[in-house]
Amino acid sequence: MEQQHLKRELKNRHVQLIAIGGTIGTGLFLGSGKAIALAGPSIIFAYLIVGIALFFVMRALGELLLSNAGYTSFTDFATEYIGPWAGYVTGWTYWFCWIMTAMADIIAVGVYTQYWFDIPQWVPAIGCLVLLLILNLLTVKLFGELEFWFALIKVVTIVALIIIGLFMLFTGFQTSSGTVSVENLWAHGGFFPNGIYGFLMAFQMVVFAFVGVELVGVSAAETANPQKNIPSAINKIPLRILLFYVGALFVLLCINPWNEMSATSSPFVQVFTLAGIPIAAGIINFVVLTSAASAGNSGLFSTSRMLFNLGSNKQASPSFAKLNKNSVPSNALVVSAFVVSVGALLSKLMPENAFSVVTTISAICFIWVWSIILISHIIYKRKKRALHEASIFKAPLTPFVNYLVLAFFAFLLVIMFISEATRTALLLTPIWFIVLFILYKVKRK
Repeated sequence: MEQQHLKRELKNRHVQLIAIGGTIGTGLFLGSGKAIALAGPSIIFAYLIVGIALFFVMRALGELLLSNAGYTSFTDFATEYIGPWAGYVTGWTYWFCWIMTAMADIIAVGVYTQYWFDIPQWVPAIGCLVLLLILNLLTVKLFGELEFWFALIKVVTIVALIIIGLFMLFTGFQTSSGTVSVENLWAHGGFFPNGIYGFLMAFQMVVFAFVGVELVGVSAAETANPQKNIPSAINKIPLRILLFYVGALFVLLCINPWNEMSATSSPFVQVFTLAGIPIAAGIINFVVLTSAASAGNSGLFSTSRMLFNLGSNKQASPSFAKLNKNSVPSNALVVSAFVVSVGALLSKLMPENAFSVVTTISAICFIWVWSIILISHIIYKRKKRALHEASIFKAPLTPFVNYLVLAFFAFLLVIMFISEATRTALLLTPIWFIVLFILYKVKRK
């Protein structure tokens, strides 16, 4: 069978906004409320620490992807440097990660739509999924366009929040919560009002907020001029983290003291309301709706490309490696969408705690994927010294920083074990890897 290739139709603006979309998830708009309740103002440090760690992961990913034009995803270099089992396990784990995330986000679309329309939540959820599937089947360029506009909405909202917040800060604006001031960061129990324990317990939510930062790597095979566009997107990640996470949270906490924020609702809605914008709830509801649709769109893209990669490497059915006339892996897309739709229909029957277990398992699996990228880079640098020296995009401070970030990830798993809210998910996750290793062994035989 003639080898089929993905088309390089994603332009620089698509790659840049895919990178931004990957670093601004629903975790920031919704999950930050719960994280602030746990950590108080120290949540800013938690986002900064995780953001720095993931920047080094992305630099390692960037160097590896650009070291070989034939790489279509991180499963390719995991197979080459760690072994075929690593490519198999990581590919299926990444697919599973995004299936879980996409399920959560498609259901979220249904929930947010109920703000305006009194209809069963599964109707808009499935409607959104079908629309995203049709658009993704047409051309990869349409995925890029969708993600471009979805990400732009998120960017505009956060920039508007920061501008409004800074205006309120410099004018000493009075709200029902008091004066907008930098002092709100430490005037209510200090930076660590719940101690180091509260600070550490917030890390799981922070990690989940960064899920998708590696999407630039998945889009590499369909990126025009990857040698220029991928380094550009990755190098801007620190600036985006400072602006979109640290900047937004700094402004939020200056406007509204942390102890007056609700853990169950979006702090963005609360702050826009305090600013005297009456339609704030409607605006933010629209933003989180598009943010959820964006994550669902990313989920369909990444799961289909991972199935395509697994099919191409004979680690899944060869039918997944077939492209339609638009050079889109249609079989992989349809199967991924079907699995997400089943989850979307079933998830409303799940108790709430079971659903949180699923999202935590997803976060833990993403830690596996990020770790595999770092380990692959350590082996690559040792085995392909000349290739590393010739690289135009060397990962900095390696291999020391790789080991440091891996130790940090191990520390995160320890925190998840200590926390009652995430312990069950952590103990259930090994079942997925045991099943995959058994399937791999059977397939090899």
